[in-house]
Amino acid sequence: MFSRHALVRRAALVALMVAIAHSAVAQEIKTSLFKVITVKDEIVIGLSDTELKALGGTDAGAVAHAIVQKGDITVWQYNVHRGKNGELQQAPTAKIGLIANSSLRVEPYTTPYAVLPHD
Repeated sequence: MFSRHALVRRAALVALMVAIAHSAVAQEIKTSLFKVITVKDEIVIGLSDTELKALGGTDAGAVAHAIVQKGDITVWQYNVHRGKNGELQQAPTAKIGLIANSSLRVEPYTTPYAVLPHD
């Protein structure tokens, strides 16, 4: 039979292993946020490292250049939502298309919230 101390220790070990595994997955899928500004509005988009490399760079300039060069790109729009644990997080809400426009500006976006990866 297990003692209460051994049971608590095993539960803590399992919780630690789950936290480490979750952290490893979160580090594998890094999402960079950018604010896209037009004369009409501004939105926050998220791109994974893989998507940024496919666009030809990892900064806002590369994103803006890709939009102009391709004419349009498909990205995930991000907004602040409450997670299952009640904490605020930056989460993907809709897959949208961006069309090149002469008044378009793309800049890096920072947030104090955890950023969730998109599909």
